[in-house]
Amino acid sequence: MSVQLRRLVEEQNTVWQRMQDIQSAAESENRDLTAEERQNWDQAEERLTEISGDIDRLNRMAQLQQIDRSQVVSTTGEPGDRRGTDAEEQARRYNDAFGVYLRGGMDRLTPDQRDLMMAHQVDMRSMGAGIDTAGGFTVPDEFRNLMTETMKAFGGLLGLADVITTSTGTDLKWPTNDDTGNEGELLGENQPAGEQDLNVGGKTLKAHIFSSKQVRLSLALLQDSAFSLDQWVPKKLGERIGRRAARAFTTGTGVDQPEGLTTAAAVGKQGASGQTTSVIYDDLVDLEHSVDSAYRPNAEYLMADATLKVIRKLKDTQGRPIWVPIPAPGFPATINGFKYNLDNSMPSPAASAKTIAFGDYKAGYVIRQVQAVQTLRLVERYAEYLQVGFLGFARLDGGIQDSSAIRMYQHAAS
Repeated sequence: MSVQLRRLVEEQNTVWQRMQDIQSAAESENRDLTAEERQNWDQAEERLTEISGDIDRLNRMAQLQQIDRSQVVSTTGEPGDRRGTDAEEQARRYNDAFGVYLRGGMDRLTPDQRDLMMAHQVDMRSMGAGIDTAGGFTVPDEFRNLMTETMKAFGGLLGLADVITTSTGTDLKWPTNDDTGNEGELLGENQPAGEQDLNVGGKTLKAHIFSSKQVRLSLALLQDSAFSLDQWVPKKLGERIGRRAARAFTTGTGVDQPEGLTTAAAVGKQGASGQTTSVIYDDLVDLEHSVDSAYRPNAEYLMADATLKVIRKLKDTQGRPIWVPIPAPGFPATINGFKYNLDNSMPSPAASAKTIAFGDYKAGYVIRQVQAVQTLRLVERYAEYLQVGFLGFARLDGGIQDSSAIRMYQHAAS
């Protein structure tokens, strides 16, 4: 853990303790907060929100730095043999060619590199209607892995769910099942075993196209060898695709887009009348127990930051806050003892909104990802600006695969 992150964790706990002291002083005297105490509380809460955001950003940055280090993979074989295997050598050559292509386009490639690139060309028109560009290339493994891991860091459920990777984008039949209500039997001597079929449903996972939108860079920057283009571009493309995919996985309708949590997951608890933007402690307990106990050991919360702000003020029946900040470096903050994840693509508190998910996401939600990420380099379009555009595509789909593993909290309608 960095010195800055450790300092923020310590400050977070100090601010949180100050807030608890203010509240405890009023409760011990059975009175409301004074104007001064309320002002101090509000200031502390504002600072706590800032600190939590900084901690989240630093943790995400650490994730991305870890991704960078994981991409440094040797392509050599035995000591003294720098050629490695044929497959590794081919991958290294394509990676080099792709790097030249990113900076200078096809004109900068040698004839061998051009042939190698053309062997990895992808006809984007085959991906679906509305795409009339045929200039995509499959990205090298290091580029794709960096882009994919960045998508996970910014993609909410993409980093929590059961992710399957396919080599093509053809429709994939995927089984769904909820067998938690069934059990075996106790047999007497010489008795035949009974029968009870698995209630297996199914869904079709498609390959919806997610675009990064165009990222433009100046030719001067591309020609600067100190600029790490092969790191910067996949990160930016991955961030954009990850954020858009996160919204689809939480709120997607399932029609020509992924099936989102708030669309398909069952409601485990709905707030009582009047709780259009609020949550009470008992609601969260009911939500936790609406998930079968078999899934709760791996269960986590998922919500937007605006919802977390509401939950921070809740206490259990013993008057203890149910939100516990990071107690020490290396430990997660928790809600009622369960780890939580922030995803601002989840709805904010509002009438009838489904704002809180709880469950085992790896068991309950499946994401299909097509391996071949494509990148386009757009030159002529921005030539008069002395700029080059980059455009990334990822093909993804997702949906509920075990309906008992995840439950939602829904606010009252009025």
